[in-house]
Amino acid sequence: MILVSACLLGHNCKYNGGNNRSAAVEAYLEGKPWVCFCPERASGLPAPRLPSEIRQGRVYSRAGEDVTEEFRLGAEKALAFCRAHGVTQAILKARSPSCGVHAVYDGSFSGKVVPGMGVCARLLAENGVALLDEEDVAALMTGEKTTEEV
Repeated sequence: MILVSACLLGHNCKYNGGNNRSAAVEAYLEGKPWVCFCPERASGLPAPRLPSEIRQGRVYSRAGEDVTEEFRLGAEKALAFCRAHGVTQAILKARSPSCGVHAVYDGSFSGKVVPGMGVCARLLAENGVALLDEEDVAALMTGEKTTEEV
């Protein structure tokens, strides 16, 4: 079973109330068992909401509010959901403070990206869930090298 970030399947749960629908992810999932989940919405964070980024191991909204506990709660709920549904792989939203697999924004809200993982991605990886982001999936679908292979 594959867990997919809900925003990648067109659910309007992104911080700005929109989504990140990915045709590549939708194509990749054809014929495969999957479930979708948004850890940020599961934690009770609204959509829309202020954007958040990770700085020094904590998650802060653009207004400076520490929302780390909400992100941890969402990650814990995602892990419980994975266990309940037999999830072994997840396709998560790149650079998200929850779901970033290879990199996240640096906490300055300047658009700078640094190596690292989102709160949910890290917890899932630590518990044996294999992770990809939508960019990895797009590369797989086109035969290009993924971030992990470069």
